[in-house]
Amino acid sequence: MTSRRRDEPVRLTKIYTRGGDAGQTSLGDGTRVSKLDPRVVANGEVDELNSLLGWAAVVADGAIGETFARVENELFDLGADITVPTDEAGLRVTQGQIDRLEADCDRFNEPLSELKSFVLPGGTELAARLFVARAVCRRAERAVLAAEASSLVCVYLNRLSDLLFILARAANAAAGEPETLWKPGK
Repeated sequence: MTSRRRDEPVRLTKIYTRGGDAGQTSLGDGTRVSKLDPRVVANGEVDELNSLLGWAAVVADGAIGETFARVENELFDLGADITVPTDEAGLRVTQGQIDRLEADCDRFNEPLSELKSFVLPGGTELAARLFVARAVCRRAERAVLAAEASSLVCVYLNRLSDLLFILARAANAAAGEPETLWKPGK
């Protein structure tokens, strides 16, 4: 058996292990827990979110597509942090990643028109996929809060949901697709 390099995240030679057949899995420190454990549930929500970003990336290009490439990798970092049982040193999600999300929010939001109402989900295919991803991101954030994971993980997801909303608006604007605004009582 060859050892892996320090910068090599994992080496998967066999995809199935049978280790989870009885309804348990391992956290990042090797602790065995139920697959119903809040950390496992939160990690599953983040995995679904990452899958939706991959689905949106199929129809994205340019700066939006480049942003997805970074965020998808960061979501794997975030998932790894969720599986660490304590908020200890060595976590992968950093304030710098959150700062980059905020910079992305500012950059993509700057050319957009000022909002005068809530925006209803829809528009282009990319925007519609991003609205779904945003909703799942918010659900993932709630699951992370229930799992009592690192506070930076919660902040990251909160900022990412903002970015996904802005990117959906930007996708519609780039395609010349008008936004459908909420009209209370209509």
